[in-house]
Amino acid sequence: MISHNDIAELISAALPNSKVQVEDPNRDGQHFSAIVVAEQFEGLSMIKQHKLVYGAIQKHLDTGDLHALQLKTYSLSQWNSMQVQVL
Repeated sequence: MISHNDIAELISAALPNSKVQVEDPNRDGQHFSAIVVAEQFEGLSMIKQHKLVYGAIQKHLDTGDLHALQLKTYSLSQWNSMQVQVL
């Protein structure tokens, strides 16, 4: 079984200097949610951003250790823009 910390580490290793938050909202160890902010996402579509993240965890999806990951991704500029609007 994979933990939310394991998932965060895999994503962080694939996307150096990213900010990653992974949670297990159902506390079932199979359905996770993540927010990933990475400079590597700059200029990429959301689909391409998600493909980068899923590439980091694909092995665990293939083996069934990880059933689902709800994903929100942002480039640094998107994240910074969103943070200013919230204030």
